[in-house]
Amino acid sequence: MNSLYLRLNLTAILVICVFLAATATVLDNAYWEGSKLALRERMLGMIYQLLTASQITEQGQLLMPLPTDLPAPQLALPKSGWYAFVSHPPDTQPIWRSPSLIPLATPEAFPVSVGEKHWQELHLADGKAYYLLGFGFQRTVKSGIYPFNFYLLTELAPIENDLRVFRQQLWSGLAGAAILLLTVQTWLMRWGLRPLRQVGKELSAIEDGTATQITGYYPYEVKKLTDRINILLEQERARQTRYRNALADLAHSLKTPLAVLLTGNETHEELTQTVHEQATRMLRIVERQLQRAGASGSAIAPPVAVAQLCERIIASLNKVYRWKNIHVHCHIDPALHLRIDEADLIEILGNVLDNAFKWSQSQIVLSSHKHGSFVVLKIDDDGPGILKEDIHRILMRGVRADESTPGHGIGLSVVAEIIDAYQGELNIGVSELGGALVELKFNEG
Repeated sequence: MNSLYLRLNLTAILVICVFLAATATVLDNAYWEGSKLALRERMLGMIYQLLTASQITEQGQLLMPLPTDLPAPQLALPKSGWYAFVSHPPDTQPIWRSPSLIPLATPEAFPVSVGEKHWQELHLADGKAYYLLGFGFQRTVKSGIYPFNFYLLTELAPIENDLRVFRQQLWSGLAGAAILLLTVQTWLMRWGLRPLRQVGKELSAIEDGTATQITGYYPYEVKKLTDRINILLEQERARQTRYRNALADLAHSLKTPLAVLLTGNETHEELTQTVHEQATRMLRIVERQLQRAGASGSAIAPPVAVAQLCERIIASLNKVYRWKNIHVHCHIDPALHLRIDEADLIEILGNVLDNAFKWSQSQIVLSSHKHGSFVVLKIDDDGPGILKEDIHRILMRGVRADESTPGHGIGLSVVAEIIDAYQGELNIGVSELGGALVELKFNEG
């Protein structure tokens, strides 16, 4: 099942069906129990009316009212569905039967203790279901105490019919509610998933070449996805541009050493030395251009601890330039992390710090701060600095390694291209220490 819309719809249908089935079961049981409770209350009320209407003689004989005087008219009508009889325990044979019970056989009675009530569901010979209430009481006269059991019997068919009607109405209502809920849910899902469908359309447009990035306005949750997709698309375009530029620069850079080899008039020994020098030079050029083309620019790489990486690079450069006795002050926040490929960050900081060590007189200062949505790394040195007229040239695409300005210019074109791949900035200025200031800006996201 690859359709998210279908998954959500089926899940919603399942949840609604389970919920409505549970609701129907609870309401059905509640209605049935409520109906039986109401029936019990009614039966108990009729028992109390019969007790009130009955009398007992001094000899202990129970006198019941005439059929026309019965408190419940149903008890006087044959087969009315309401029946009553009285027994004198421990004998279970009835000593009085209501006129409504005359056509029917008296059900087998069960003895009930004085003051107690007993309920029972039973089926009689006619095949119908009945509800039987037994109530025990006693009367005291001069001749003694006489216990009696009053019984009231009624058919369950009326409340079963009511339950059947209630169930029909209940299920009809729930079915209507289910259809309404599913209709609304379907519309809500289509509305909720519309941004994803729109993203799919924009991706198709990008694939067809009619668009270059996702430009629509999307909810926050989807926007995080579209922003990442746009970053990946931009990185892919930048990577392709770097490869094209690297190939162009490589071809341009190899012209001079190849021309030297082709036009040389040296002796055998001189030719051997020239070939070695130019081959070494071409190897450096090839490595340089591959390095520039290989900058990954991955903005979704794991976060890198900047301060720790700087300390590692500084420790290595201190060994290389130990004779200069450079003092490095690192004020980078230990908690600072950048989402950048570690190899790219090593290439960036390695080039910049190598230039700083090479041209610094005595000290280098590293610092960091946040500026809007950017994290800024600053490297100051007290060297001779870089002339303003040289800054643009050393950062131009196409400057070959062997033709870069000596000192700070070496490697900065590579640094600029890598930072550009991360939508960052490289700025070069004058340091407060009197030398060069290299400012690296990285997008915090």
